[in-house]
Parts: sequence; structure tokens; C-alpha cells
Amino acid sequence: MKMKKYILKTIVGALAVFLLASCEEDFLDRQYEGGTLNDEQIIEAVEAVPQRINSSISGMYSLLGKPDGYYDRGSSYRADDFGYPCVALSQDLNSGNMTNIVSGYDWFSTALEFTDRTPTYANPRLRYGLFYKIIYAANEVLVAIPEETESADLQHARGQAKAMRAFCYLSLAPYYQYKYIGHEDDPSVPIVEDDTDYRNNPRVPLRDLYSYITTELSEAITLLNGFSRDNKGLIDQSVAYGLRARAYLNMEMWNEAASDADNAMSGYSPYLSTELTAPGFNEASDHNWIWALLLPTDVISDANYATWPSQLGSFSGDAYVPFAGIYRSINSLLYDKISDTDVRKSWWLDENKTSPYLEGLSWSTSDTTYIGQAIATAVIPNVKEAMPAYANVKFGQRSGIGSAYNDGDWCMMRAEEMLLLKAEAIGMGGDLGAGKQLLENFIKSYRDPAYTVTASDESSFQNEIWLQRRIELWGEGFGMSDAMRLGKNIVRYHPDEATNVAEPYQFNLSSNDPWLLMRLVQGETTNNSAIIQNEGGSEPDQGDGAALEDDVI
Repeated sequence: MKMKKYILKTIVGALAVFLLASCEEDFLDRQYEGGTLNDEQIIEAVEAVPQRINSSISGMYSLLGKPDGYYDRGSSYRADDFGYPCVALSQDLNSGNMTNIVSGYDWFSTALEFTDRTPTYANPRLRYGLFYKIIYAANEVLVAIPEETESADLQHARGQAKAMRAFCYLSLAPYYQYKYIGHEDDPSVPIVEDDTDYRNNPRVPLRDLYSYITTELSEAITLLNGFSRDNKGLIDQSVAYGLRARAYLNMEMWNEAASDADNAMSGYSPYLSTELTAPGFNEASDHNWIWALLLPTDVISDANYATWPSQLGSFSGDAYVPFAGIYRSINSLLYDKISDTDVRKSWWLDENKTSPYLEGLSWSTSDTTYIGQAIATAVIPNVKEAMPAYANVKFGQRSGIGSAYNDGDWCMMRAEEMLLLKAEAIGMGGDLGAGKQLLENFIKSYRDPAYTVTASDESSFQNEIWLQRRIELWGEGFGMSDAMRLGKNIVRYHPDEATNVAEPYQFNLSSNDPWLLMRLVQGETTNNSAIIQNEGGSEPDQGDGAALEDDVI
């Protein structure tokens, strides 16, 4: 198994030009009878045969989770290039919620080090360029379908493209500028449409970006009315409502966020505590999943290591995490905040390296079968190192414990997120009692029967919601975006407390540290004359920010 960690310098040339070229093959064939279709002919062809747009829509979605979908290196694919899940993992490793050992096999060490603010590195290039690649694909769909079309199918296609475009900008917004309130007029990221001059395209103010996002989603919600999707991999009206709820939450438009969250989760219900008994989070068919990234067998067959089970899960028989012992683990400071009566505490090994999640499971090799708790401490040569305390057992690949096949769908949105979002929005929107009651009902009914909300004011209530989000959504990509939207310090350790955070990663960052802001990639700053780079701050060193706190851990 070839395992090398690469730090790539940015490819010379405009990022915009690269994005344009890379997506062209996913769109409609522009060649016919030796000639070239112009835009009017494309529109006529699509309107006449609406299903022809399906290939372009499929291409837009496939970029979300396709292994090697951004760098497209073919047989020499990068194991950290697997779409949105790799972005989510990077964001969570930036936060104070997740950690792992120091290892030369760790493709995501740049996120733990915060060297991912270096604009020439591969990891930040992917986290920026992936979304613009998808935006370009969405733009092509919108160009091909007339706004005034009366075809319901084409209206639904436009709605999906608009929602996807908004999702991409929403996925960028929290990382290139501080929280919305107080920074509305500060630069965010460039908006790219079909007629954009890519070489002179400034970053828009955060206010304008969120106005663009919410307008796109409002139009998508209208266009998606009546759309019945074939599978959860497609964006429907519920997903669009959920995305707009996220945007309104960031903007602190509380009433609007609560209403949209309610619409998003209509027809969906949280996992019951009785359903949370073994590693999982890999099936789009689960009743609480609102939106999913579908990863069928043929998607990962040629890129087994460039998958989320290989880089996040703990149970693969052929993957980086168990092979090198780089188990993605919960920060022990956060773990200690989880009640012993909370079913979610089983999502990680305890200080004794045990979890009820391992009971009844087995990991078989050619000559040995490890049963139950023995799975954690088992060492299988060239396959698996022993798990450390606090390693996650929340996620498991669909093929089962010990399988060498790293398969599994990825959850993009679920009912629990919307419930927590709605509770926060109601509580912060002027009805603290109702927000507290909704939160307590959810946790008590589905996670911890002994739970009560003790928060007495809006600030402490919002901190309690943040704690519950950090627990519930751990590993799903919300760790850093929540800290940024709340204006919180990034706290990984306290100098006077025991920690499982490796020494090189033991540093904290202030909420106003300029190093928190991602840098625009070099290809953008070199070739876009209007771009102003994020500047200031410096790469943190061990021990930095030791006195900082985050109001939760």
C-alpha cells in the first residue's frame, strides 16, 4: 500500500481557467455534425428534450463526493481528495473538537497544525477550488435552461442548481471572514457567474454574499415546489429550506432560521437511542437523513483510500487510520462534558479504551477473530494499530467491521441538526423558555433521559446549544464553522489539565486572530487582479494561547 503525504505547490495558471476546463466534459456535448452548438441552440435542445440536462445535473452532484474529483490525477489519485467529506474532516480537525496522533501518514495534519492557511498547499486549494468547480457546473445548468421555461422538470433542475450554488458559497463563507454580525461590510469570496470576468473579480462584502445565498435559496424553494426526488442524493425543497436555515442562523435572523428549520425536517425524525448501538452513519436510507452524499460501490472501487471511511472511520481492514494508528478522536476536554447517561458517550472509547458499541462485534483475520472490547486493543500487522482512549467508534463503513472495502454514504443534513438549529433560533429570538424546552425535549427523549437545561440567559443557552452541537454533529463538518459564526476562541487544551491532544497540536487561538481566516489560494491571487488577500497572524506554536477559554470546555 503506497502511503505518501504530499504538499503540492499550486499549479501555474489561473484557477478560474482550470475550473472552466475541468468541468466542460461534464456538460452537454457541444459538437454535432461537424459544427458547434451556440447557446441558443443548446437552450432549444434542452427544452425540447428535458432529460438531456440530467447528465449535467449528475455531474454537478458527483463532484460532491467523487474520489479524485478535484485534482483528477487518475491512477495516482490523492488520498485526501474525496469531495465534501474531506472538507468536513479538515474543518473539524481545525477546531477544538477532534484530534489524533502526529504521523507522517496523516494526509490531514495540515489542518491540525493550522499550516492550511498557506495558500500554496494542496489542502486549502481543494477546500477552495472544489466549491468553485461545483459552482461552474451549476452555472452551466442555469445557462442552458431559460428562466421562463414552463417545463416542470427544467424548473426543478434550475432549483437544484441554484440551491447547489448557494450551498457552495455557504460552505466557503465562514472560513474567509469572521462572523456575520459586525463584519457585514468586510470581504468574503468572489461570486462567479457565467459572464464573470475571472481576472478582475473582487471579493464581495459578506452582506452581499449572504444576500446572494438567501436569494438563490428562496428562488430554489419556489422552483422545487412539487419536486419528488428519486433519492436523497438530490436536493429537494426540504434541503433548500435547511440550507437557508443555516444561512439565516449565521446571519442571526432567528425567526427566519427557526421557520426554515421546521420546514426542512418535516417528515424526518431523529435516531432513537435504541438505534444508536453500533458504528454506523453510513446509510442514506436512515429516517433522519434529509440530504445525503450517495457513494455506491462503483464510485469508490478504484480509489479505496480516497474515501471518508479510510480517513475518518476506525474499522477498515485496508485504510490509513487503523494502519497508521491515526484514529480520529474526540478531545478529552469535550468528552468529559458528556453525561454518563448520554447514549452518545458510546460514540468514543472511554479512558479505559472500551465502548458499548464494540459489544457483539467481531473483527476477523485469516488466523484470529477479535471479539467485542478486544477489537480496540488488537494489533493486526500491516492492518491495524491499537486504538487509543477517546478514538471514535461513531462511524463504520457499510461493508462491516474489518472489511477492506471503504464504502458508505455521507450525511449532508439530518433532522438532529435542524432540531438544534431551531432550538437555538427560538431561544435567541426572544423566547428563551420555548428554546430551552425544545432542546430539553430532544435530548431527554432521544439521547439522555436524565438531561435538563440549566441555562438561565441567552448567552449560557447558546453555549449549551453549541455544546450539544459539538457532541451530536462531531465528525460531520460543523466544528469550525460553528466556532466562527459564534465568534469563539479555538481551545484545544488547558495547561493544567490532562489532554489527549498531541504536544505539537497543543495551542489555542483567539476568536479575532487573523490566522483563523483561510487564505485565498495562490492561483486566485496571481490571476485575479481584484483579489485582496487575507493577511496577518502567524502559524501557531505549541503553548500559544494557553490562557484562552471558549465558554464550553
